[in-house]
Amino acid sequence: MPLPDRVTWATPARRDGFAAWIAPLAARHGLRLDTLRPASADASFRRYLRVDTDGGGSLIVMDAPPPQEDVRPFLHVAALIERAGLHSPRVLAADEALGFVLLADLGQTPYLQALSAADAAGADRLMRDAIGALVRWQRDVDATTLPPYDAALLQRELALFPEWCVQREYGIAWGERERASWERLTALLVASALAQPVVAVHRDWMPRNLMVAQPNPGILDFQDAVRGPVTYDIASLLRDAFVSWDEEREIDWAVRWWQQARDAGLFGEHPIGQDFGECWRALEWMGLQRHLKVLGIFCRLKHRDGKPAYAADLPRFFAYAVRVATRYRPLEPLLALLEPMVGEGMVATGYSLR
Repeated sequence: MPLPDRVTWATPARRDGFAAWIAPLAARHGLRLDTLRPASADASFRRYLRVDTDGGGSLIVMDAPPPQEDVRPFLHVAALIERAGLHSPRVLAADEALGFVLLADLGQTPYLQALSAADAAGADRLMRDAIGALVRWQRDVDATTLPPYDAALLQRELALFPEWCVQREYGIAWGERERASWERLTALLVASALAQPVVAVHRDWMPRNLMVAQPNPGILDFQDAVRGPVTYDIASLLRDAFVSWDEEREIDWAVRWWQQARDAGLFGEHPIGQDFGECWRALEWMGLQRHLKVLGIFCRLKHRDGKPAYAADLPRFFAYAVRVATRYRPLEPLLALLEPMVGEGMVATGYSLR
């Protein structure tokens, strides 16, 4: 059966390779290839296609073209998640060389969509489910075979901010003084991250990568998982790229996560397990590392990859960064670096909690 025209391919060879791969799977799984259609895409070169089945359901195809993408980390982490008893798309078939994977379909309701439509009580239920699943992820996903979230990786991520946001997006050239200030700040953030208890880190545990499902939530986009700081994923959830919360709710959810994580033994004898204030500081500093990284990534998507839509959320991340830098005296020099990009007004409205 020929592939439908609604799905475009980068090259005829890619289309033909997919057609040859999917043909025997179509017979095995009852795929109706004439229904093949785009499901979603993300910031990488991966995309996802949905195809209906004879039984009335649907399955998902991941198209991850080599050499830009490598499906092996995805398959490895998917196996870890399955062993941990969490809910992620079950892998039905895969070709590592071609970069095609056939997956179970977790539905069409991302957390981001559900949270946008939910009232306060509904949002709270969804976030509590996400927090409970996160603690189980951190406790039960075996981190020993995951790459380390080490100083080199943390620094590489932070370096995206001056390269793509400061220089490319805003055309600002730092002098020796600004570069020295940046180096001191990044050293503080990296040291704080490395001092935390170590768990499996999803790296994008946010509403866009969680699905409303049974059991709830379904977990997506986990191929970049690493072994690293315990606060990274909760910071990602609470201070997201696409939805923001008032701080009272952030703290309420953070406390719930902290209590469950402590009960699960994730902190050991570390001070952040004894004092929520210490944990909150570590969470905020970890979040700042992520915010600066994402500012760089979103600008890189705009300038290098031709995906300008992500840049619309730069103000949200600048606001996160200003809020954290205003609160902690060692981080205050960041405000001077941000001011040329965000203006005096945003910096002036920051408030201090030291």
